[in-house]
Amino acid sequence: MGKMFGTDGIRGVANRELTPEIAYKMGRVAGYVLAKNNNGGNDFIIARDTRVSGQMLEGALVAGLTSVGVNVHLAGVISTPAAAYLTKELDGCGGVMISASHNAYPDNGIKFFSADGFKLPDRVEEEMETLYFQEVDNLPRPEAGDVGRVCHDTTAEERYLKYLLSTVPCRFDGIKIVLDCANGAAFRLGPQAFQTLGADVIAINDAPDGVNINHNCGSTYPEAIGQAIRENNAQLGFTFDGDADRVLAVDEAGNLVDGDAIMTILAMSLKEKGLLKNNAVVATVMSNLGLEKAAQAQDFKLLRTKVGDRYVLEQMQAGGYCIGGEQSGHIILLDYNTTGDGVLTALQLAAVVAEKNQSLSQLASHFTRYPQVLVNCRVGSREGWDTNSRIKQAMQDVEEKLAGRGRLLVRPSGTEPLIRVMLEGQDEEELNVMANGLAEIIKEEQA
Repeated sequence: MGKMFGTDGIRGVANRELTPEIAYKMGRVAGYVLAKNNNGGNDFIIARDTRVSGQMLEGALVAGLTSVGVNVHLAGVISTPAAAYLTKELDGCGGVMISASHNAYPDNGIKFFSADGFKLPDRVEEEMETLYFQEVDNLPRPEAGDVGRVCHDTTAEERYLKYLLSTVPCRFDGIKIVLDCANGAAFRLGPQAFQTLGADVIAINDAPDGVNINHNCGSTYPEAIGQAIRENNAQLGFTFDGDADRVLAVDEAGNLVDGDAIMTILAMSLKEKGLLKNNAVVATVMSNLGLEKAAQAQDFKLLRTKVGDRYVLEQMQAGGYCIGGEQSGHIILLDYNTTGDGVLTALQLAAVVAEKNQSLSQLASHFTRYPQVLVNCRVGSREGWDTNSRIKQAMQDVEEKLAGRGRLLVRPSGTEPLIRVMLEGQDEEELNVMANGLAEIIKEEQA
């Protein structure tokens, strides 16, 4: 059997690797499985970002879902976290976001949500894959009045905006803010949210045409917003990705404030208000050592997971934590939503700036980024590296040299013949020497 789902749904070049035929068939499977798992509830949300291929895949999913008797609510262009929230609000059987996030516009993706607005658990994805690859489609085919119906949800974004505004404890009057909307799903939502709260908003890359999503803009190109902040003498800015499930901030001087710094600021604010549940932040092994040092200095715990927001979320749910995320700006505020939410995170960070009456650079000064060196070792085999005596000794030597001044992380790629060596510490030149030396040993031993 093949594999459809990656770490974040199904992705590929639209109409080549991700075709309408695939979307149709997966719509049938998802409608059947999610309605069955939800005791027959048969209402389903479909949302999409601004990619030109979104409507093509939407039409195919509509056909698949309605063909098994599921009613479809078309939410149109909204963010991924809005789709997750609205799925939960609908009290149906599930939802789907059509997006390839920060990827270039030729790509697209299909990301399903269960009825509670969370990404599907592995067991449900496995059940769906099994049905998808069956030679004979034995799924239900209701007829006449039992076929699923389609309606356009014209107030979807408006309802989500109202919810976002309800989470913000103050106004932003007198604050000039730049928003880079990445020509993506937040092109209306982001500016509307900040303007409603009184901010002086300068929106850039807010004119999607179907092919300009993420093109030299958004969270993967923060240079654009830095320049806009300096040109407009703004206090701060936020740059989203294509589906607005992540955000990076930029201070008044145009300096980047990434996900690790954002988590530091938000955790400190939550702790001060007595709202930092179980006094901890959840991040991945790739978060900077500076986050660890900030946690120690501010007296909260940092818990690390494998790379991937799904692992962050699992740890948050298991331990009852309210904030977690990744360096990339994918921040989960579990008291408010079930997935990373760029606009929500931006609003909460701007609220700290407004409440504290401090600049973003002042708030970010509690986080000090440590130099980070990453070397990818191309190997013949990813197996057995962690039990190889020479590699283990070399890693031990590096850790002894760092002696508490830094951090070593060695991990295999999940998809390529690579072993990644990452070092953090105070001296970048020293880190480069140690990383490349360890990489050579790994290449020799795993050739």
